[in-house]
Amino acid sequence: MTQSDRFYLAGVMGWPVMHSRSPKLHGYWLQRYGLAGAYLPLAIRAEGLAQALRALPALGFSGCNLTIPHKEAALAIVDTVNAEARRIGAINCVVVAADGRLEGRNNDGYGYIQSILETEPHWRADRGPIVVLGAGGGARAIISSLCDRGAREILVANRTAERAQALAAEFGLPLRAIDWPDRHRALAGAAMLVNTTSQGMVGQPELDLDLRALPASALVSDIVYIPRQTRLLAAAAARGNRTVNGLGMLLHQARPAFQAWFGILPDVTPDLRALIDATL
Repeated sequence: MTQSDRFYLAGVMGWPVMHSRSPKLHGYWLQRYGLAGAYLPLAIRAEGLAQALRALPALGFSGCNLTIPHKEAALAIVDTVNAEARRIGAINCVVVAADGRLEGRNNDGYGYIQSILETEPHWRADRGPIVVLGAGGGARAIISSLCDRGAREILVANRTAERAQALAAEFGLPLRAIDWPDRHRALAGAAMLVNTTSQGMVGQPELDLDLRALPASALVSDIVYIPRQTRLLAAAAARGNRTVNGLGMLLHQARPAFQAWFGILPDVTPDLRALIDATL
């Protein structure tokens, strides 16, 4: 089959799923690179996940993304899981191999690091302590990527202390759990602050965090992208900190998936950013 004879197919499985920006994102790239195909929102309930994933090869799909509530459950369904996804404990991308086997990957950490480097090309993870708020799936992906980039000290705080402690025990050094009430003092001397919680997102409570101890030289990032500038980022920018919002992570995590499915590593262009921006 020549490329001109092929209709490229991928999608995103979730429940609910119609809120996902991924169809617009991948649709933009399919058009930009002249590929005939479609990226579809696939509304799949939890009880139908295994059947839906197993149907991908027969339906001609190159793979799919996974969103809530499927990222963890898919680990037990796919045939192989790469090391990064295994360490994170969740899958956000499934690739269909030529023989129909399903490989699980997680590109969230890659997307996060690329979003930081896009804004701060000379950023390094080993410049000083990093404070991470939250201990969920987003935190796991980001902490894994920070460790890979050479972070020497990561302090993680979560409202449920046991989750932060379990995460620190699992990852080991350089990760250390701190109590949630200590999050304000932990900012003293930090080179970077990362919010991985949903606090500050539209419809969620604001993040309660006193930034007075945070050095003005620290980089502040928030994986929330609705709104694009959370109250945390606005407060950090007002005191002179450099900031990175969550939109870049959304855009960049999609790039290796598109490459795995369709053979092209796409660019994050100003036009693409504007397209997704307009939907937020």
